[in-house]
Amino acid sequence: MALGGTDLNLLLPLKVLLEEGNVTRAGQRLELSQPAMSAALARLRRRFDDELLVRAGRDYELTPFARDLLPEVQHAVRLMGSALQLEDEFDPATSRHTFHLTMSDYAIAVVHEPLVRLVEAEAPGVRLSIDHLGPESRSSDRLLLDNDAVIAPIGFGFPGESRPLWRDRMVVLADRGNPRLADGRLTMADLAELPHAVASFGPGVLTPVDRVFGDHGIDRRIALQVFGFLPLPFVIEGTEMVAVVPERLARMHLREGGTITVVDPPFGEVLLPEGYWFAPNRISDPAHRWLFDRLDAVGAELAGHQAR
Repeated sequence: MALGGTDLNLLLPLKVLLEEGNVTRAGQRLELSQPAMSAALARLRRRFDDELLVRAGRDYELTPFARDLLPEVQHAVRLMGSALQLEDEFDPATSRHTFHLTMSDYAIAVVHEPLVRLVEAEAPGVRLSIDHLGPESRSSDRLLLDNDAVIAPIGFGFPGESRPLWRDRMVVLADRGNPRLADGRLTMADLAELPHAVASFGPGVLTPVDRVFGDHGIDRRIALQVFGFLPLPFVIEGTEMVAVVPERLARMHLREGGTITVVDPPFGEVLLPEGYWFAPNRISDPAHRWLFDRLDAVGAELAGHQAR
């Protein structure tokens, strides 16, 4: 089938080649041999007068033209599927679809219970596969191609569409036996002198906590650094260290007879807004619309149960 001199049979191979950035993986997705995919790529290169995929070490990367072309091709495939009524319907009650999400350990701790509960109630055969949001994620050009949704702090700088999920405020965690605690309070002078356990999120990532201490001219005494917020409640127990963490996470670790306590921060309210990102072409797919509706429902539920 051709339109304006363009073979529309190449549209789907073009989409998959650009999404995978690899001839072998594209062939596996389309169940075509590597020679067939290589021939399709050669024809597409001639059609667009662009290499589309170029060698980068042992792998390939998209040319600037190909990166700009990808969302247009994805949109075109969706439109054709809709026009020809080829779009798959999504029935959550019978589907065995797997959704791929990426998020931080903190986000998993907050989201997993309401999200799994909502999914299981409507789609018992649907599976969630969750990967860890690592420091390399900010620079990955495949993050929204390989994942149906990415949950991260608002302002993290991902491309694509985003929607808000919940807001948290930052609090101070300390051991009840900390000698600086006075009537359950800590001052800015205390925070300047006490040792800190801090969360790192990779090179160049400045957190709201980093900014607030910088605004107060405090160079924290960092005794321990870990990746992400999740380990912090465990490492300060029985020590003089303090940690600044999201309140929802902090209150998950309060237990009767425990030694950890939550302290209102002397630096005022610092908010951590979280949201989710997705590739713009996903919204035309019924399965993705269902997933995003569930995420929106999780956000509404969390908003109704603020940590404070």
